[in-house]
Amino acid sequence: MIFRVKKIYDDIFERLILDLASKEMVEEAYFETVTEALSRSESLLTAHKEGVTAAAMLLAAMTGTEEDDARREVVALDLRPQH
Repeated sequence: MIFRVKKIYDDIFERLILDLASKEMVEEAYFETVTEALSRSESLLTAHKEGVTAAAMLLAAMTGTEEDDARREVVALDLRPQH
């Protein structure tokens, strides 16, 4: 069941992302924002939330999807701050 849900999310994300370079841009937006937040001594949780927001905003702008849908897609990438 979990695998099936993950597969559905993966399929949706693949349809939304224009190409591999776009996915890399979303990941880069996440990690750059996390790095900036951590440099301000924010917690890992706050840095993660800011990273998800930034990446979702970029994805929404690139694909024209609603921000809530883009946020779900970014969360499905399972990105985590590197500390």
